[in-house]
Amino acid sequence: MRAVRVDHQSVDHDSAVEQLRRSYAAVPPGEPVRLAKRTSNLFRPRTAVHSPGLDVSGLNGVIGVDPEARTADVQGMCTYEDLVDATLPHGLMPLVVPQLRTITLGGAVTGLGIESTSFRNGLPHESVTEMDVLTGSGEIVTARPDGEHADLYAAFPNSMGSLGYATRLRIELQPIRRYVATRNVRFTGLEALTEAVAEVTATRSWAGVDVDAMDGVMFSPGEAYLVLGTFTDDGERPSDYTGQDIYYRSLRRRTRDTLTTYDYLWRWDTDWFWCSSAFGVQHPVVRRLWPAHLRRSDVYHRLVRLEHRHGVAARIERLRGRPARERVVQDVEIPLERTADFLRWFAGNVGMTPVWLCPLRLREPAGPGSARSWPLYPLRPGQDYVNIGFWGSVPIAEGAADGDVNRLIERVVSEMGGHKSLYSDAYYDRDSFERLYGGPTWRVVRDRYDPEHRLTGLYEKAVARA
Repeated sequence: MRAVRVDHQSVDHDSAVEQLRRSYAAVPPGEPVRLAKRTSNLFRPRTAVHSPGLDVSGLNGVIGVDPEARTADVQGMCTYEDLVDATLPHGLMPLVVPQLRTITLGGAVTGLGIESTSFRNGLPHESVTEMDVLTGSGEIVTARPDGEHADLYAAFPNSMGSLGYATRLRIELQPIRRYVATRNVRFTGLEALTEAVAEVTATRSWAGVDVDAMDGVMFSPGEAYLVLGTFTDDGERPSDYTGQDIYYRSLRRRTRDTLTTYDYLWRWDTDWFWCSSAFGVQHPVVRRLWPAHLRRSDVYHRLVRLEHRHGVAARIERLRGRPARERVVQDVEIPLERTADFLRWFAGNVGMTPVWLCPLRLREPAGPGSARSWPLYPLRPGQDYVNIGFWGSVPIAEGAADGDVNRLIERVVSEMGGHKSLYSDAYYDRDSFERLYGGPTWRVVRDRYDPEHRLTGLYEKAVARA
């Protein structure tokens, strides 16, 4: 590859990989294997581990960008924030840029990611042309769609580190313009919204204008919005949602908007969608006092982890005589034809608002033959889905138990032919989990690349919180 080295970084990739391998060899047999990293976008509490984690400190950069081939070689722990900083000067961006700055490329591939270009570009792992993986046997293998390690390539997405850790990934890039012009289209009926999603997905246009990006928000079944973005070089006085203005609120008062491409990519990060309200950051006085550089999803996430550890807010709620609350933090993929049904059910039975809407379709094959298979997250090729994201908590009803609402959501998602991402709490029994998340395939691939089973299993990671 004729990679163009990124000017602002100096990446000694070989040394970083060797350090990772040494740290892996130093983990005693039988001890859990963990990454030693400062940030995480997971919402699953985990059992405390006191053994040293894997040293990934040197694997957080961009190795090179090839503007002609429109590819980039990227280390596994590189955040999308740093990746975008490297590609935008070339007029390029990853095919899908997950909505939070500190999501890593390796994390988005092994744990899934999504964003507004997913209706035409699928999920982040679909743009990976090859990747180097540290396997459970301690070896580094290069996995591609075909060849000797095609089984690992196919099973790696949604394996959550149970099949190894990506040290280098080569990804496709796409051209991008200076601005994104958006149309915020309001719908008072959910069937009309899903019909619009189907039309945009099929034609990649709406009302005669090309659509390059599409997501949305439901405030209630009678008030939902699709945000249709078009890449453009024309952008006079673009909006700024890093200051006092709050992005999701703008959807209700503006039918059209323009953001710089950079600000569009991180439009949700400043307020963690709308979840910054839990910290008071959307109050005008607090917002003026809260430093702008600390209005970021990773800062809010650290505050949430502190609350999980110390439970201060929960104790205050108990002193006020309020019921305990169940955390409901999920992203689910629902087939488009059942999306309106699910949203109405969710509004009536869970009642959290707003919710995020992100249409999704697996990428069409580039050449002759069937679409690629991803057995650990088996979405159907040719099927339109909508990712529905809801993040918050609900009071635990009298006589109910913590986890009941999440279990109910899991059951309804399965009944409607959907799938649930595993970054947050999961409650499946093992048989159901194996059926939904490619258990037989996972076991075969694990036995090949981790014969001594040193890495924590997928069920143990996702459900048992190991």
